[in-house]
Amino acid sequence: MPCSYLLIVLLLICARGEASKNESIGRRDFPKGFIFGTASSAYQYEGAAKLDGRGQSIWDTFVLYSGRIADGSSGDVAVDQYHLYKVDMQARVLNIMIQV
Repeated sequence: MPCSYLLIVLLLICARGEASKNESIGRRDFPKGFIFGTASSAYQYEGAAKLDGRGQSIWDTFVLYSGRIADGSSGDVAVDQYHLYKVDMQARVLNIMIQV
């Protein structure tokens, strides 16, 4: 799917959302064959900003300056996936076992 088509769909969805915040968006609001996707970054998940030789990222530097992030937060801990990955994997395996 061309990026321009995806951008148009996203803009239409945003415009619709602004017009009426009480309406929900469902699968039927997208063209047949539309493929949903998600994205995230290591900065949002990992945390552990100063552990095990992890170097500074551009975001680590960016958030140091006052006023750049509204609530003053950083990714130093994030969702701490660096430390919690084993618990997360156990939950995923358990979820798979329950569904089988």
